Amino acid sequence: MQKRSDTIAAPSTAPGVAAIAVVRLTGPDALTIAKRVTGIEPTPRRAHLAAFRAPDGATIDRGLVLYFPAPSSYTGEDVVELHGHGGAVVTDWLLETLYAYGARPAEPGEFTLRAFLNDKLDLAQAEAVADLIDSGSRAAARAALRSLDGTFSARVDEVRAALTALRVHVEAWLDFPDEEIDREATASLEARLDDVCAKLSALIADADTGRVLRDGLTVVIAGPPNAGKSSLLNRLAGYDAAIVTQIPGTTRDPLREQLSLDGLPVTLIDTAGLRESDDPIEAEGVKRAQRELARADLVLWLMDVRDGETRAAAEARAALGADATPTLVLNKIDLTGEVPGTFECEGLHGFRVSVLTGDGTDLLTAHMKACAGWHSEAGGTFSARRRHLDALERAAAHLEAARGRLESALELGAEELRAAQTALSEVTGEFTSDDLLGEIFSSFCIGK
Repeated sequence: MQKRSDTIAAPSTAPGVAAIAVVRLTGPDALTIAKRVTGIEPTPRRAHLAAFRAPDGATIDRGLVLYFPAPSSYTGEDVVELHGHGGAVVTDWLLETLYAYGARPAEPGEFTLRAFLNDKLDLAQAEAVADLIDSGSRAAARAALRSLDGTFSARVDEVRAALTALRVHVEAWLDFPDEEIDREATASLEARLDDVCAKLSALIADADTGRVLRDGLTVVIAGPPNAGKSSLLNRLAGYDAAIVTQIPGTTRDPLREQLSLDGLPVTLIDTAGLRESDDPIEAEGVKRAQRELARADLVLWLMDVRDGETRAAAEARAALGADATPTLVLNKIDLTGEVPGTFECEGLHGFRVSVLTGDGTDLLTAHMKACAGWHSEAGGTFSARRRHLDALERAAAHLEAARGRLESALELGAEELRAAQTALSEVTGEFTSDDLLGEIFSSFCIGK
């Protein structure tokens, strides 16, 4: 992707009424445009009070101007920030003025994209900016900040450096084909390959923890009407988020709640009771519930404990499909005197709980964390994405393929090592496609 050479502008604060709104400019004409708007020559990295004026001379606002000259700025280009009073009208008027003077509207993530293209951040660090903004818990925020500080990239570079050293030896032998490779040399190569594989395996394990922390877990509570689904959501959320009545069909639209289980972000979704209904509103609620079920990471199928394990398993499979693997939750043990606990039925894992008293719900939350692969946040946990894991796992597969070829087919082994290094380079962006960059940065907010 080519470096951008024009000047862009966008608000860097959320839209709406607020005390302050920040509008950011970056590009070769950022300072020139800022001087036309403010009428002053700002000193780098000092706040100046100025009037912001439209092309016709009308005063838009009074606020602060901050100038960050290239290359010591977020994007590596000249950056100017205009801090004014919050409000949609004032902010839009200021943006129109900047556009009139030659800036264009920034695309989603374009400020951070320019930082990447100007070598201010690598790709993993750039993605960590969005992860920090979107973090669903303090643990996720800390992990994203570590990635932004370069922890993840440094781990990748460590593996890549070890792999590069191994490739140097292999390529050297290929350059001298008349020299036979003795068994001792081959054993040395294999030992070095084992070391690279061990480093990569540890990195994959830590990246998977980071992915779980970033992505969290989407849990859908489903089942027949009046089983206690809304009460379970309220119990897990810790407050009355959902309306609970004895009337079947109270829940119509899926209700979402965000919570944190020991640092793991969880999106909990309460859905309409699954049943046939002549009520068009309730029928639409059932359709929406089915859409949420298709996207869920985990389905908690909730039923009355008096219906029994076998019936619960049968109804869950009938509603969700024969291949579905929901977790069965049999509620209302406070009415039967049963003790909370776990069970297995027809290949499905289940829990006996009382949503009313909370008995057994601790077992359920532990199960949810286990399903996500979450244990606890380690001190060095960093944020990672599914694409990072895909690249790391492909690198591991290429290293494993190289293992059996270092002695019998050195050229093929060298090619596998090269492919492994290419896969590693995708994580930090040394090797990546324009299409991938477009996909990554399109998920950013406009002003970042």
